[in-house]
Amino acid sequence: MSTTLSPSLQRFIEGMPKIELHLHIEGTLEPELMFALAQRNQVALPYASVEALRAAYAFDSLQSFLDLYYAGAAVLLTEQDFYDMTAAYIARARADKVCRSEIFFDPQTHTERGVPIATVFAGIARALREAREQHGFGSAMIMSFLRHLPEEDAFATLEAALPLREQYRDLWTGIGLDSAERGNPPEKFARVFARCKELDFRLVAHAGEEGPAQYVRDALDLLQVERIDHGVRSEEDPALMARLAQHAIPLTVCPLSNLKLCVVADMRQHNLARLLEAGLAVTVNSDDPAYFGGYMNANFLAVAEALTLKREQIVTLARNAIAASFVDAEERGKLSAELDAYCLAQTA
Repeated sequence: MSTTLSPSLQRFIEGMPKIELHLHIEGTLEPELMFALAQRNQVALPYASVEALRAAYAFDSLQSFLDLYYAGAAVLLTEQDFYDMTAAYIARARADKVCRSEIFFDPQTHTERGVPIATVFAGIARALREAREQHGFGSAMIMSFLRHLPEEDAFATLEAALPLREQYRDLWTGIGLDSAERGNPPEKFARVFARCKELDFRLVAHAGEEGPAQYVRDALDLLQVERIDHGVRSEEDPALMARLAQHAIPLTVCPLSNLKLCVVADMRQHNLARLLEAGLAVTVNSDDPAYFGGYMNANFLAVAEALTLKREQIVTLARNAIAASFVDAEERGKLSAELDAYCLAQTA
């Protein structure tokens, strides 16, 4: 935890209700659970222990992380595996006062290993519905296409998933695009995103993390997305920055991820505060927290300390996430009221 934040600001951050908009459920697979699932499913891992696996979490690029990420996903085989992984994330998120999470999941990571797409949906959805019923935890599922694979594979995944849409209509609301940006521009997926828009899905895409600001423009113009996941390199294009601010296009920024993947060399160099000052709808998220060293509170605390954010800026980040979430006006009002009540209680 932080050593330079005031105790009052640290407590405020830790207790503040939060919305998470950029979370890869496969990226929440902690080494302990990974080893337990490997044993349960008799899957051999190339690491002798939890400690050896954690030691491998020294990444020099997005690709070096993805190599380990896909290897770890090999332990996920059954509905119960996906349920256990999702339930474990929800427990950690709730401990950080996350009241809603809109999660990415990557069916192609699993179907190419022979896991039925229905199994992936069923395990994740069961945990999310259980959390909603027992704790009032809000959620949505965003099915993401892997951009290093051909667009034809994305179309095939979409067609395989569509028969499940009615069964999961209460959760599956969005389509995303993730994996390695380099060499995989948004235009590669323009046709499948057009099809998803016709089907009335909410659309988001990773852009402007390792890819250039132009990828952010292309995600907006060619894919017609509503949110940009990451987007930190938008700062390279002043006209784009003005556009993002004018239209309040959300950026789902992931500070500890950016640090771990060498997007920034030091958290004090992160441009989150500058983006916020420029009027952009910036949000804070944890991305792949099992690999990047922290869930939501850790990300908020890290930027608050490194960038000397004020309480008002912290609250703005939380309000931005509410505004950017895929909920109706009534639910957005409830989430805003909950945040308002918290802030009022902390100043009383």
